[in-house]
Amino acid sequence: MTEPGFTASVPVRWSDMDVFAHVNHARMVTLLEEARIPWLFEPGRPTREMRLGCLVADLHVRYQGQVRHEDTPLQVTMFTTAVRAVDFTVGYEVRRRDEESTVKPAVVASTQLVAFDVDTQAPRRMTDDEKQYLREFLRPDAKVPGGRGR
Repeated sequence: MTEPGFTASVPVRWSDMDVFAHVNHARMVTLLEEARIPWLFEPGRPTREMRLGCLVADLHVRYQGQVRHEDTPLQVTMFTTAVRAVDFTVGYEVRRRDEESTVKPAVVASTQLVAFDVDTQAPRRMTDDEKQYLREFLRPDAKVPGGRGR
């Protein structure tokens, strides 16, 4: 059995590189965000409405290897480590182009996301459908930086 997860292919742009020819840290955070879009916000996803209000409450990124322009497209596997009433934590494993899931990821990360109502400017409770969808990708024992499996 393979572990649950959603994998997105994300291209590395030349402008994502730093002076040492590695992906810049701020750009890595952007690449993680870009990977989340097809998983959470595309039509047909129960979480699609979160595109109208979803905040990053916490973020951790750990580099375990180099990521360079020639590694494009990156394979970003995402899963949840916790799903609660108003928030959930996403774990990430970033691998270079064509690397198998058995290969140690070059980057591991976690993001705590909060469902947010823009009109009331307050967190909102996730719907049962949203929580059920997110739980399909649950890996509560995954080792991610920040250790936010709640």
